[in-house]
Amino acid sequence: MTDQLTILYQDEALLAISKPAGLLMHPSPLAPRETDTLVSRLRLHLGESRIHSIHRLDRPTSGVVLLARTPAVARQLAQSFSERRVRKLYLAIARGFTAEAFSCQEALQEELDERADRLAQRDKAAQPAHTDFQRLAIAEIGLPVSRYPKTRLSLLSCSPQTGRKHQIRRHLKKLRHPIMGDTRHGDRHHNHWAWEHSPLTTLALHAQSLQFEHPVSGHWLTITAPLPETWQRCCQWLGWQRTALRFSDPMPEVSHAGF
Repeated sequence: MTDQLTILYQDEALLAISKPAGLLMHPSPLAPRETDTLVSRLRLHLGESRIHSIHRLDRPTSGVVLLARTPAVARQLAQSFSERRVRKLYLAIARGFTAEAFSCQEALQEELDERADRLAQRDKAAQPAHTDFQRLAIAEIGLPVSRYPKTRLSLLSCSPQTGRKHQIRRHLKKLRHPIMGDTRHGDRHHNHWAWEHSPLTTLALHAQSLQFEHPVSGHWLTITAPLPETWQRCCQWLGWQRTALRFSDPMPEVSHAGF
């Protein structure tokens, strides 16, 4: 633990961190005065001047983040991500009762920010995007929301096959099952309901695990982030305690086999 950062795995080549919700990955033009970031904490407390981020999690998203300790490892891991040889699993709490298994392959136009992406191409075509979903549990709460007399929620396992910005959030919005607490792509009525009645305080999206081939040893790693306390309380409140226990082990699993 380094100032509320839990190290899930580390060796001479890479680090895996459990990022808390609300923490930026690194300095951003969107928050120019924010100096407390995941990378700055690691550099300060581990005494390493160069930490290479391989992928990103949105600020409100919690869960597994992978970082490289050398440029060579960073290049190898980046290639694994770009070639879709990294399996990513997320947990999400979505509005309504979803199907038991479903997918979305809606192409996504790149989301650009006026500050952070001012030099980016503006007329880029929509990019292919594919996310698979599995429903793990459902709950119905006898409290009205918007025009509905009761509130229905689904706990989902989300497996993005591509890596577009806000992909899971945008795909669930497209399917009319937005993620609870999503202030950008969610439903404001359900968000306010969640903040008023449930233990949920942020976006209900958690990067549960990463599975990939170690760039040096060649072993397959599965690294899992424990559920944050807010998630655990929310699952208990919704009657999902047994389901949530399956996702609470922070220890990495090591396998020599592929997917």
